[in-house]
Amino acid sequence: MNVVLDNAGDIALAFIYTLSLFVVAGVLSLIFGALLAAARVGPVAVLRKAAAVYVTLIRNTPLLIVIIFFRFAGPKIGLTFSFVDIRVADIRLNNLYAACAVGLVVYTSSFVCEALRSGINAVPLGQAEAARAIGLPFGGVMSQVIMPQAMRHALPPLASVQIALLKNTTVCGALGVFEAFARMRGLTNDFASARTEIFLAFALIFVVLVEVLSFVAYRLERRWRIV
Repeated sequence: MNVVLDNAGDIALAFIYTLSLFVVAGVLSLIFGALLAAARVGPVAVLRKAAAVYVTLIRNTPLLIVIIFFRFAGPKIGLTFSFVDIRVADIRLNNLYAACAVGLVVYTSSFVCEALRSGINAVPLGQAEAARAIGLPFGGVMSQVIMPQAMRHALPPLASVQIALLKNTTVCGALGVFEAFARMRGLTNDFASARTEIFLAFALIFVVLVEVLSFVAYRLERRWRIV
């Protein structure tokens, strides 16, 4: 454990990168996924078909390919993310970080969309009809009536999607983001004799983070059921 303790600062910094990727991609994927879900059940046929094609295409594309596209192919078509350059203490969020975060958002939002669509389908049709009967437009029906109820039904699959997102952040380490996986790889290369304890330490932290997310989702589900 001496190697882990001696490098505790670097390990903590790596998990800060991991958690920042998770928070940024998690929030944006929820927003974008909700818009996709609304498009998929909306009255505009073109938007329904476009959202369906997007979701089908992205869900069947490996995450690594999506991130590689934004990292290497994106700059060829002008997606450089050069406007992102934020430094807080030892944490630097640059264009590489932004490209990986956007890749995570694009990929995760397709799964968020399907989770929310399942929740929308669980809402009784009479709810939407009653909202339209009192004059609410489609946007008002979705935001004020359907989505709040759909979130309750969709919470378990949404929690699974967010847990998967936390684990998917490790893919960014392969492209140069200084997150947990990249730091673990560096430590195991520098301290080959302590590979087991390094691996166990990182695995334990990931397990703790996943359990915290699971507990938060469980508490939210219980609270919403009571309400």
